[in-house]
Amino acid sequence: MVMWVFGYGSLIWKTGFKYDESLVGFIKGYRRVFYQGSTDHRGTPEYPGRTVTLEPADGEVCHLEVREKQYDKKAYLDFFTESMATTPAISGVMVYIASPDKKTNVNYLGPASIEEIAKQIVQAEGPSGPNRDYLFQLEKALLQFGCKDKHVIDLAGEVRRILAETELTSS
Repeated sequence: MVMWVFGYGSLIWKTGFKYDESLVGFIKGYRRVFYQGSTDHRGTPEYPGRTVTLEPADGEVCHLEVREKQYDKKAYLDFFTESMATTPAISGVMVYIASPDKKTNVNYLGPASIEEIAKQIVQAEGPSGPNRDYLFQLEKALLQFGCKDKHVIDLAGEVRRILAETELTSS
């Protein structure tokens, strides 16, 4: 049986399972956003971390290359390797998505300003480590693929600014 899984967050750099092949590409009509709360890996119930999910967004593309239990929706979407392609390279790629429905997804944190999300990421730490490590590793992996995700880059920049400011005030 062949199954393709689209990794848009930590699956890019920390797969956690064996695989035969990896492709770099994207899902059309979605964008990566830090709207999902993490109380089991990158945060706690008191200080939830933020991890990425996908949200529908016309004209946008989301690039990439038992853990996803806090994501309440599974979708099968088309995967493209060329931005101008009209025919997907692979159809039916499995994607975990966090829906904004608080009844089925109690950890959904939703939209916030870059500053608010950054402050939350700076404070949050869970069993898998500091939330900021998740963000910085995602940024690095995306840049290695040649993907300049504005949301991720802006957020990482704001987290670095807060950390530098905090370091200056504490010294």
